[in-house]
Formats: sequence, structure tokens, C-alpha cells
Amino acid sequence: MTFSSPTTSPASAAAAASTVRLPAGSWETVLDCLCSHFAAVSRQQWLQRMAGGRVLDADRQAIGPQHRYRAGLVVHYFREVPHERPIAGNERIIHCDEHLVVADKPHFLPVIPAGRFVRETLLARLIARLRNPDLVPLHRIDRDTAGLVMFSACRATRGRYQALFRDARIEKHYEAIAPALPDLDLPHTRATRLAVGAPFFRMCEVDGPANARTRVELLSRVVAGHADRPLTHWRYRLTPFTGKKHQLRVHMAALGAAIVNDPFYPDLLEERNDDCRAPLKLLARELSFADPLTGAPRAFRSALEI
Repeated sequence: MTFSSPTTSPASAAAAASTVRLPAGSWETVLDCLCSHFAAVSRQQWLQRMAGGRVLDADRQAIGPQHRYRAGLVVHYFREVPHERPIAGNERIIHCDEHLVVADKPHFLPVIPAGRFVRETLLARLIARLRNPDLVPLHRIDRDTAGLVMFSACRATRGRYQALFRDARIEKHYEAIAPALPDLDLPHTRATRLAVGAPFFRMCEVDGPANARTRVELLSRVVAGHADRPLTHWRYRLTPFTGKKHQLRVHMAALGAAIVNDPFYPDLLEERNDDCRAPLKLLARELSFADPLTGAPRAFRSALEI
């Protein structure tokens, strides 16, 4: 069987790692514990992972077959995805220093490993490119969305930057192209309650106290379509005050202006290969905040266009 996977250095393996904390038991080695804990994974497969440097401890050091078992030991391991398909489009590093990395993510590229995506993620690409296994995303955007994603590059200062998002001390602005809303007074703030919908990967608005708020502003009018069937679209600036899954997409669809090429809202479209699907017209355009280490204002702007 042929696998497409990252290089087998500890740094690249960490990008696609799953994590387990070893349970209490009487095993002699980490290998014995893993084989017992994951019955569906053969001993030979674990040996191959170890030989390739794809089983790591909490310090990103490789674990071998004779590594002594210890209850509570944190183990990062690389799981293979057969025939992982490359995702078109290249990330662009907007900013890089000892504490922060800011990158422009192309459409269709996930931020972190999940499901069928391991090597083809923004995190995996950046760890391999910058040779920094300590990179951790400070927030996430949808796979369908392009634009800015900010990463912590240093464990010692990570908590300071994570607090920016936890305490809503960072401004995020998006751009979207969607049908015109001539009857809606803009700017407009939509505040509703979002909950998991059906299927499980969609969200929906439900009754109850608002847990999602989005400000919608008009940036410009964009005219698209055929000469005989003109269709007017506007370019919007969207500012989320909360960070619910698919918040911008749900709110725009609920206003009657579903973002162009949205395969989930208002209706779930038949799944198509990304190579055959037009990209969602949604871009994470700007991030701005006061640096928690220096107090200096910082702002980043995506170089991408939609």
C-alpha cells in the first residue's frame, strides 16, 4: 500500500499528530501500551511509525520500541491517510517573528489536520516550511474560506496571544460577495442564536438568547452575471463580534444574501470535488490588536482577492 504523508522528521510529524495520554497499567513499553489501547492498529504499523519518527513525546522527541511505559505520558502520533490528494493553492506568510506567524490561507485548505486531511493543512505546511514544531493556530477559519490565520510560534508567550481571542480584544474583518440587500438599512447588526443543524456539520438559527453577532456593511456594488440576465451583487464588510462556527455564512443567508458559491447555505448542495467547485467568496481580510507583550498597535491585511 502506498501512503502520501509528510516527511518523517519530528517537526513535520507533529503537524499531523493525534495525541493520547497513556492510561494506568502494567505495560513494560510505550509500544505495548499503544498496541493494547489501539486494537485496530497492528504492532507492525506502530513499529513502522516509530521507525519513521512518527511517534513523539511531549517534547517532540522520537519514541522507540524500547521506550519505557509511564502512566500519564503524553504521546503524539502520526496517523497515515492513504492517497491524500494535494490541495491546489499556496499559503503566503504575511508576517513572521519569534512570537507570531500570520499567513494567508488559500481556499479549500484546512487549518489543522482532521478527517482525510493530514499533510494538506496550513499547519502542516507551515511547520515543515518554518521548521518550527511549536506552531499552534490561535484561531481558525473554515476550509472554504480564504485569508488570514494567526499562529503562536513560542510556547512561553502563547497564552498572552490566546487571551486576545478569548477576551475579544482582537478585531477581525472579512469581505464577502453576496446578492444585494437594497431594502436593508446598512450598516446592520444581526444577533441570533446559532445551534448545530442537520446534517451535523451545518449550523442554523434557533430561538433563544443571541450567541452570535455580526455587523454587515456595504463596501461596494459589484455587478456580475450574463448580459441578458443581469444579477447585482454587493461587496460587504463583515465584522464578527463572536466566533461561532459558520457564523458569517449563516447570518448572510438568513438576511437573504447567501455568500456566492456557498455549498452549505441556505441549501446543502451536492458534494463536488474541490477542483470542480468555484471558491466561496469569503475572505478573512484584516486582523488588528494591541500587542499583549509591548502594547503597540498591530494590524495585518490579506493580500488575496475574491
